[in-house]
Amino acid sequence: MEVKIGIKSVARELVVETPVSADEVARQLAAALADGQVFELHDEKGGRVLVPADKLAYIQLSANEQRRVGFSNV
Repeated sequence: MEVKIGIKSVARELVVETPVSADEVARQLAAALADGQVFELHDEKGGRVLVPADKLAYIQLSANEQRRVGFSNV
């Protein structure tokens, strides 16, 4: 799953590929916002992304799409 994280006062968004489900990401986000702590997300390569919950502007969740190969108009 692809997760795009917008951070307040930062022009670019973070894009993280994670094996975690959308429901789990939403649960982690709700817990971080309720506690005022750090939102933590693990990526597919074993790394971690940490963002202070009060600095989050938005989070966009989208399913992974298979990459297309070729130049056809389908």
